[in-house]
Amino acid sequence: MRCEELRDLLHGYADGELDLVRSLEIEQHLQGCPACADALRGLQALRTALSDSALYHRPSARLRERVRSSLRRAGRPRRALPALSWRPLAVAASLAFVALLAWGAVRLLSPPSHEDLVAQDVVSGYVRSLMDSHPPGVKSSDQHTVKPWLTRRLEFALDVKDLAGYPLVGGQVEYLDNKKVAALVYERGQHRVDLFIWPVEPGAESTPREMTRQGYHLVHWTSGGLTYWAISDLNANDLREFVRLLQR
Repeated sequence: MRCEELRDLLHGYADGELDLVRSLEIEQHLQGCPACADALRGLQALRTALSDSALYHRPSARLRERVRSSLRRAGRPRRALPALSWRPLAVAASLAFVALLAWGAVRLLSPPSHEDLVAQDVVSGYVRSLMDSHPPGVKSSDQHTVKPWLTRRLEFALDVKDLAGYPLVGGQVEYLDNKKVAALVYERGQHRVDLFIWPVEPGAESTPREMTRQGYHLVHWTSGGLTYWAISDLNANDLREFVRLLQR
Protein backbone atom coordinates (compact mmCIF):
# COMPACT_ATOMS: atom_id res chain seq x y z
CA MET A 1 0.00 0.00 0.00
CA ARG A 2 1.35 3.45 -0.98
CA CYS A 3 1.14 6.47 1.31
CA GLU A 4 -1.36 8.30 -0.92
CA GLU A 5 -3.71 5.29 -0.88
CA LEU A 6 -3.60 5.13 2.90
CA ARG A 7 -4.34 8.85 3.32
CA ASP A 8 -7.65 8.36 1.43
CA LEU A 9 -8.62 5.58 3.85
CA LEU A 10 -7.22 7.03 7.08
CA HIS A 11 -10.48 8.56 8.33
CA GLY A 12 -12.38 5.34 7.69
CA TYR A 13 -9.69 3.33 9.48
CA ALA A 14 -9.73 5.66 12.49
CA ASP A 15 -13.56 5.36 12.66
CA GLY A 16 -13.46 1.54 12.40
CA GLU A 17 -15.43 1.56 9.14
CA LEU A 18 -13.09 -0.60 7.02
CA ASP A 19 -13.20 -4.36 6.50
CA LEU A 20 -10.71 -6.63 8.26
CA VAL A 21 -8.44 -7.20 5.22
CA ARG A 22 -8.07 -3.48 4.45
CA SER A 23 -7.50 -2.66 8.14
CA LEU A 24 -4.70 -5.25 8.35
CA GLU A 25 -3.06 -3.79 5.22
CA ILE A 26 -3.15 -0.33 6.76
CA GLU A 27 -1.73 -1.55 10.09
CA GLN A 28 1.14 -3.26 8.26
CA HIS A 29 1.89 -0.05 6.32
CA LEU A 30 1.78 2.07 9.49
CA GLN A 31 4.40 -0.13 11.14
CA GLY A 32 6.92 0.73 8.42
CA CYS A 33 5.93 4.34 7.59
CA PRO A 34 6.53 6.94 10.34
CA ALA A 35 4.98 9.73 8.25
CA CYS A 36 1.63 7.94 7.92
CA ALA A 37 1.75 6.86 11.57
CA ASP A 38 2.22 10.52 12.54
CA ALA A 39 -0.78 11.45 10.38
CA LEU A 40 -2.93 8.86 12.18
CA ARG A 41 -1.79 10.08 15.59
CA GLY A 42 -2.60 13.65 14.59
CA LEU A 43 -6.10 12.62 13.46
CA GLN A 44 -6.70 10.72 16.70
CA ALA A 45 -5.46 13.67 18.75
CA LEU A 46 -7.81 16.00 16.88
CA ARG A 47 -10.78 13.71 17.48
CA THR A 48 -9.93 13.49 21.19
CA ALA A 49 -9.66 17.26 21.44
CA LEU A 50 -13.00 17.80 19.69
CA SER A 51 -14.74 15.37 22.05
CA ASP A 52 -13.80 17.47 25.09
CA SER A 53 -17.00 18.40 26.89
CA ALA A 54 -15.52 21.83 27.65
CA LEU A 55 -16.01 22.75 23.99
CA TYR A 56 -19.79 22.32 24.20
CA HIS A 57 -22.33 24.53 25.96
CA ARG A 58 -25.44 23.05 27.54
CA PRO A 59 -28.43 25.36 27.00
CA SER A 60 -30.28 26.70 30.00
CA ALA A 61 -33.93 25.84 30.68
CA ARG A 62 -34.87 29.40 29.75
CA LEU A 63 -33.17 29.15 26.35
CA ARG A 64 -34.88 25.81 25.62
CA GLU A 65 -38.26 27.35 26.39
CA ARG A 66 -37.55 30.32 24.10
CA VAL A 67 -36.63 27.95 21.25
CA ARG A 68 -39.82 25.89 21.77
CA SER A 69 -41.92 29.07 21.80
CA SER A 70 -40.30 30.21 18.53
CA LEU A 71 -41.01 26.84 16.93
CA ARG A 72 -44.67 26.97 17.99
CA ARG A 73 -45.05 30.38 16.41
CA ALA A 74 -43.31 29.22 13.24
CA GLY A 75 -45.68 26.24 13.04
CA ARG A 76 -48.85 28.35 12.91
CA PRO A 77 -50.58 28.26 9.51
CA ARG A 78 -49.95 31.24 7.26
CA ARG A 79 -51.69 32.53 4.19
CA ALA A 80 -50.50 30.47 1.27
CA LEU A 81 -48.61 32.37 -1.42
CA PRO A 82 -49.21 31.61 -5.09
CA ALA A 83 -47.28 28.46 -6.01
CA LEU A 84 -46.09 30.05 -9.24
CA SER A 85 -44.05 32.73 -7.42
CA TRP A 86 -41.92 30.09 -5.68
CA ARG A 87 -41.24 27.97 -8.72
CA PRO A 88 -38.36 30.03 -10.20
CA LEU A 89 -36.70 30.21 -6.78
CA ALA A 90 -37.00 26.45 -6.32
CA VAL A 91 -35.47 25.81 -9.73
CA ALA A 92 -32.61 28.21 -9.03
CA ALA A 93 -31.96 26.62 -5.63
CA SER A 94 -31.95 23.14 -7.19
CA LEU A 95 -29.47 24.19 -9.87
CA ALA A 96 -27.20 25.79 -7.25
CA PHE A 97 -27.33 22.64 -5.13
CA VAL A 98 -26.47 20.42 -8.12
CA ALA A 99 -23.56 22.71 -9.06
CA LEU A 100 -22.25 22.58 -5.50
CA LEU A 101 -22.45 18.78 -5.46
CA ALA A 102 -20.64 18.56 -8.81
CA TRP A 103 -17.87 20.87 -7.60
CA GLY A 104 -17.44 18.82 -4.44
CA ALA A 105 -17.33 15.55 -6.41
CA VAL A 106 -14.64 16.92 -8.71
CA ARG A 107 -12.54 17.97 -5.72
CA LEU A 108 -12.91 14.58 -4.04
CA LEU A 109 -12.38 12.46 -7.14
CA SER A 110 -9.49 14.43 -8.67
CA PRO A 111 -6.37 12.31 -8.17
CA PRO A 112 -3.20 13.94 -6.78
CA SER A 113 -0.73 15.12 -9.41
CA HIS A 114 2.44 13.16 -10.20
CA GLU A 115 4.47 15.94 -8.58
CA ASP A 116 2.46 15.60 -5.35
CA LEU A 117 3.01 11.83 -5.31
CA VAL A 118 6.76 12.23 -5.84
CA ALA A 119 6.92 14.92 -3.14
CA GLN A 120 5.31 12.49 -0.69
CA ASP A 121 7.84 9.81 -1.67
CA VAL A 122 10.67 12.29 -1.08
CA VAL A 123 9.35 13.20 2.38
CA SER A 124 8.97 9.50 3.28
CA GLY A 125 12.52 8.74 2.12
CA TYR A 126 13.91 11.67 4.10
CA VAL A 127 12.05 10.68 7.28
CA ARG A 128 13.17 7.05 6.93
CA SER A 129 16.80 8.15 6.71
CA LEU A 130 16.45 10.43 9.75
CA MET A 131 15.06 7.60 11.84
CA ASP A 132 17.64 5.01 10.71
CA SER A 133 20.67 5.28 13.01
CA HIS A 134 22.77 3.22 10.57
CA PRO A 135 21.52 4.09 7.06
CA PRO A 136 22.98 1.97 4.23
CA GLY A 137 25.40 3.81 2.04
CA VAL A 138 28.82 5.42 2.05
CA LYS A 139 29.91 7.97 4.67
CA SER A 140 32.51 10.33 3.28
CA SER A 141 33.09 14.04 2.67
CA ASP A 142 35.17 13.22 -0.43
CA GLN A 143 33.08 13.50 -3.61
CA HIS A 144 35.64 11.28 -5.36
CA THR A 145 34.65 8.51 -2.97
CA VAL A 146 30.89 9.07 -2.97
CA LYS A 147 30.49 9.45 -6.74
CA PRO A 148 32.02 6.12 -7.83
CA TRP A 149 30.20 4.31 -5.00
CA LEU A 150 26.86 5.56 -6.35
CA THR A 151 27.79 5.11 -10.01
CA ARG A 152 28.50 1.40 -9.46
CA ARG A 153 25.01 0.91 -8.04
CA LEU A 154 22.97 3.07 -10.41
CA GLU A 155 22.33 3.17 -14.14
CA PHE A 156 23.26 6.82 -14.66
CA ALA A 157 26.13 9.20 -13.97
CA LEU A 158 25.83 12.22 -11.71
CA ASP A 159 27.95 15.09 -10.49
CA VAL A 160 28.76 15.14 -6.76
CA LYS A 161 29.72 18.49 -5.24
CA ASP A 162 31.07 19.50 -1.85
CA LEU A 163 29.55 22.91 -1.12
CA ALA A 164 30.87 25.74 1.02
CA GLY A 165 28.70 25.94 4.13
CA TYR A 166 26.95 22.68 3.25
CA PRO A 167 29.59 19.95 3.60
CA LEU A 168 28.99 16.58 1.96
CA VAL A 169 28.74 13.73 4.50
CA GLY A 170 27.85 10.74 2.31
CA GLY A 171 25.47 9.12 -0.11
CA GLN A 172 23.10 6.19 -0.46
CA VAL A 173 20.70 4.56 -2.90
CA GLU A 174 16.96 5.16 -2.32
CA TYR A 175 13.83 3.92 -4.08
CA LEU A 176 11.53 6.77 -5.12
CA ASP A 177 9.02 7.26 -7.92
CA ASN A 178 9.22 3.50 -8.63
CA LYS A 179 12.95 3.61 -9.42
CA LYS A 180 16.38 3.54 -7.80
CA VAL A 181 17.72 7.05 -7.21
CA ALA A 182 20.85 8.67 -5.81
CA ALA A 183 20.60 10.32 -2.40
CA LEU A 184 23.39 12.73 -1.46
CA VAL A 185 23.53 13.81 2.18
CA TYR A 186 24.74 17.27 3.25
CA GLU A 187 24.80 19.09 6.57
CA ARG A 188 24.19 22.65 7.69
CA GLY A 189 24.95 23.01 11.39
CA GLN A 190 22.69 20.54 13.16
CA HIS A 191 20.43 20.21 10.12
CA ARG A 192 20.52 17.62 7.36
CA VAL A 193 19.86 18.23 3.68
CA ASP A 194 19.07 15.33 1.35
CA LEU A 195 19.41 15.68 -2.42
CA PHE A 196 17.63 13.01 -4.48
CA ILE A 197 18.64 12.67 -8.14
CA TRP A 198 17.44 10.45 -11.00
CA PRO A 199 17.24 10.66 -14.81
CA VAL A 200 14.24 11.97 -16.76
CA GLU A 201 13.33 12.35 -20.41
CA PRO A 202 15.81 14.55 -22.34
CA GLY A 203 14.68 18.13 -22.76
CA ALA A 204 12.55 18.19 -19.60
CA GLU A 205 14.04 21.39 -18.17
CA SER A 206 12.42 23.31 -15.30
CA THR A 207 13.40 26.06 -12.90
CA PRO A 208 13.43 25.48 -9.12
CA ARG A 209 9.97 25.13 -7.60
CA GLU A 210 9.57 25.46 -3.82
CA MET A 211 6.98 23.68 -1.69
CA THR A 212 6.34 22.59 1.89
CA ARG A 213 5.18 19.14 2.97
CA GLN A 214 4.65 17.97 6.57
CA GLY A 215 6.79 20.79 7.94
CA TYR A 216 9.75 20.16 5.58
CA HIS A 217 10.91 22.52 2.82
CA LEU A 218 11.43 21.03 -0.64
CA VAL A 219 12.89 22.43 -3.87
CA HIS A 220 12.47 20.58 -7.18
CA TRP A 221 14.02 21.30 -10.57
CA THR A 222 15.15 19.48 -13.73
CA SER A 223 18.35 20.08 -15.67
CA GLY A 224 20.63 18.17 -18.02
CA GLY A 225 18.43 15.08 -18.19
CA LEU A 226 18.29 14.74 -14.39
CA THR A 227 15.61 15.70 -11.89
CA TYR A 228 16.61 17.02 -8.47
CA TRP A 229 14.67 17.09 -5.19
CA ALA A 230 16.27 18.85 -2.21
CA ILE A 231 14.57 18.47 1.19
CA SER A 232 15.43 19.65 4.70
CA ASP A 233 14.07 21.09 7.93
CA LEU A 234 16.25 24.12 7.24
CA ASN A 235 14.49 27.43 6.77
CA ALA A 236 13.46 28.25 3.21
CA ASN A 237 16.22 30.85 2.67
CA ASP A 238 19.04 28.46 3.61
CA LEU A 239 17.64 25.70 1.39
CA ARG A 240 17.31 28.21 -1.44
CA GLU A 241 20.99 29.12 -1.00
CA PHE A 242 21.89 25.42 -1.05
CA VAL A 243 20.16 25.04 -4.43
CA ARG A 244 21.85 28.19 -5.78
CA LEU A 245 25.29 26.80 -4.90
CA LEU A 246 24.46 23.48 -6.57
CA GLN A 247 23.46 25.21 -9.81
CA ARG A 248 26.63 27.31 -10.10
